[in-house]
Amino acid sequence: MNNIKFPPINEQMDLIRRGAVEIIPEDELVKKLEESLKEGKPLNIKLGCDPSRPDLHIGHSVVLRKLAQFQSLGHQAILIVGDFTGMIGDPSGRSATRPALTLEEARINGESYFNQATKILDREKTKMVYNSEWLGKMSFEDVIKLASKYTVARMIERDDFTNRFKKGEPISIHEFLYPLAQAMDSVAIKSDVELGGTDQKFNLLVGRDIQREYGQEPQCILTMPLIVGTDGVEKMSKSYDNYIGISDSPKEMYGRTLSIPDDLIYIYYELATDLSKDELGKIKKQLDDPDVNPRDIKRRLARTFVTMYHSEEAARQAEEEFDKVFIKKEVPDDIAELIINDNKIGILDLILKAKFAPSRAEAKRLVKQGGVSINGEKISDLKEEVKIENGSVLKVGRRKFIKLVSK
Repeated sequence: MNNIKFPPINEQMDLIRRGAVEIIPEDELVKKLEESLKEGKPLNIKLGCDPSRPDLHIGHSVVLRKLAQFQSLGHQAILIVGDFTGMIGDPSGRSATRPALTLEEARINGESYFNQATKILDREKTKMVYNSEWLGKMSFEDVIKLASKYTVARMIERDDFTNRFKKGEPISIHEFLYPLAQAMDSVAIKSDVELGGTDQKFNLLVGRDIQREYGQEPQCILTMPLIVGTDGVEKMSKSYDNYIGISDSPKEMYGRTLSIPDDLIYIYYELATDLSKDELGKIKKQLDDPDVNPRDIKRRLARTFVTMYHSEEAARQAEEEFDKVFIKKEVPDDIAELIINDNKIGILDLILKAKFAPSRAEAKRLVKQGGVSINGEKISDLKEEVKIENGSVLKVGRRKFIKLVSK
């Protein structure tokens, strides 16, 4: 028996409920917490990591913060890196089969995930395991026995499988094995609670069923919302370029945060920061006050993020730099240089050479939208020839600057 002192059940549940979409079933979780309190034994709190996306952003931080909250209550946080399941590819929310990773790629990504995740979690108290440790040892006979414990009818209830099946899109048999493999992770670590985004609900519920089949008390599941990205439309994702990366530079993190729509300010505070219930109440009151400019509350959010992932000093400097560039319209101090060998260069070629656009078509779009300037003068002619003068500054969009150097 451990001598861990846990907070009272009501205090634990208040924190656990914060921001959660569903707790299934909540009464079972309360019972688990009561037993934990009585025996002085922490619960095993499981979070599976998808090693196909090693770069974490504020969207990932939502469920990681929930895991950190369980940690703060005295429970055992267990990160399971899906190095083995990464070779299958999680079909959640997919309209096509996800490309598989090699075991080596998944391991490298897993290390990167852990290093970033421990900016939020307590590194010393977080257990990280690879699911190849048990899944890689299963024989074909073991897999057949596991597969016999779940029906095709139940599996096809899953939304993404149903949609693909109706559209006549291919579903590989191995994709049916993904939820079962994830469920075996819960069996292997004797999971008490599994966390995930709302898109993971099906997989988490399969874990409950398979634990029962293997004679274990089923885990409770807790789902967290998928946070909308800075565009205010799509869920946060690197592929949509609407993310705030937790490894972004202070300047980038500050600027990206200020670009979010006003209606997302409170949600970001609630799900992606550690502000207390009282502080959140004050934020909500300020946002409802027509005399308060939401921009000021957003600036505080940007400072909060930079302080959380960097430092208070970095937040101060990032804000000063932002004000200098976007309010005072000055050029930032630390911009890179681009060496040009010719006296003149076409504006589209210059944008591509600076790597400020991935294609010529995108470069054209930026010019047409008025987002390109040299020394503060907008360029609207797609055929403009730019005379290269030392110290001239190319600006593309709101935050991309580069100093031109003639050779």
